[in-house]
Amino acid sequence: MTSTAWPHTLWIVRHGQSAGNVARDAAEAAGQAMIDISFRDIDTPLSELGVTQSRALGRWFGSLPPEQRPQVVLCSPYLRALETARIVAESAGGWDGAVRTRQDERLREKEFGIVDRLTRHGIAQKHPELNAQRGHVGKFYFRPPGGESWCDVILRLRSLTEMLTREYAGQRVLVVAHQVVVNCMRYLIEELDEGQILAIDAEGDVPNCSVTSYRRAADGQGLVLDLVNFLAPLQEAGVPATAAPDAPAAPKP
Repeated sequence: MTSTAWPHTLWIVRHGQSAGNVARDAAEAAGQAMIDISFRDIDTPLSELGVTQSRALGRWFGSLPPEQRPQVVLCSPYLRALETARIVAESAGGWDGAVRTRQDERLREKEFGIVDRLTRHGIAQKHPELNAQRGHVGKFYFRPPGGESWCDVILRLRSLTEMLTREYAGQRVLVVAHQVVVNCMRYLIEELDEGQILAIDAEGDVPNCSVTSYRRAADGQGLVLDLVNFLAPLQEAGVPATAAPDAPAAPKP
């Protein structure tokens, strides 16, 4: 994206594996309609593995020279993201006292409305007309009743990227959020279209605690993609990588 006001470095991280990811996998494997979890989506914590993943990522950030570490952390207000950000900071040895973790509701998970807590099977069983409509419209534009489309997420993220250029130009910024947010940020920063971002999405889920990052171009004109779904911090620590979706989705069209 052509702008001289972007951060010097921008890391976008998906939270560690959550209890919701684990419950979803179990429900899908059992062919159940509902995900057996009592938490609100916003209150869903990390799983034990998610904590371990976050620690491994934090140690990687801590291994960077001080002048290359984050100067500001922007985080989804959802518990699994907040826990990831906290554990990363602790495992990095603690950020500099000037670094503040700032919660921003624009980084929250995509809202799923009426299909919240439903598996693929549950959506098809309970809402066959919606399932068919989603297949016709496509996931980029489809908005479930009470929920959001990818376009809705992109709309709120546009103002967040404007804030990045206004308040954090030239700084090193770490964003901790969710799978759809990672992809929608890529859509905005890389100036992609529907087909391009859905092709990226079709390649596979964004792994938990993976890093996608950008650096300011050498000529100062915009951001250059540096890392995509970077998992070396987990691999080097011998920590299993996971890529479960944040929430259930109907079969892809």
